[in-house]
Amino acid sequence: MDSPECLVLSHQTLLVLCGIAGAGKSTFARAFVTQHSAHGLRETSIVSSDHCRALICDNDNNQNVSGDAFELLYYLLDKRMMLQRFTLVDSTALQAPTRQKLLAQARQHQYHTCLLVFNTSAALCIQRDGARNRIVGEEVIAYQENLLRQTLQAIPHEGWHQFYVFTEHAPLLTFV
Repeated sequence: MDSPECLVLSHQTLLVLCGIAGAGKSTFARAFVTQHSAHGLRETSIVSSDHCRALICDNDNNQNVSGDAFELLYYLLDKRMMLQRFTLVDSTALQAPTRQKLLAQARQHQYHTCLLVFNTSAALCIQRDGARNRIVGEEVIAYQENLLRQTLQAIPHEGWHQFYVFTEHAPLLTFV
């Protein structure tokens, strides 16, 4: 689906951000939480795979601990959804098994699911990546761009309640 002008979400939503490194997912997540702090959102509403890596090994870019990081991410999601907390997942979510695991957890907790796909150009992601402290690199971005193309084909058939594809601009999101 194309990007809406305004997307309305309930508090019992699992909002998953999907896109290649440098697409703007983490920036969007922080801005979204700040924008909706009056509705009870906090930085803790964001469950980030990078943050989970950092919690495990003090390095948010250490891909060697990704398995453990995602185990922790899924554990945190389960605990948040048990308490009916709005939760935003900040990861690339470019692998179908990852998205399916997130959907299964949301279904288990009777959560609404929303996937936001950041379809940002690889050139812009490479430019942003070069300006960051934690550089991913052009090869990884090219690989992720290929995964993104596959993801865009797959998501209409995955069972998300809502999904939207953004180009360079993200919509205004609000709560009901």
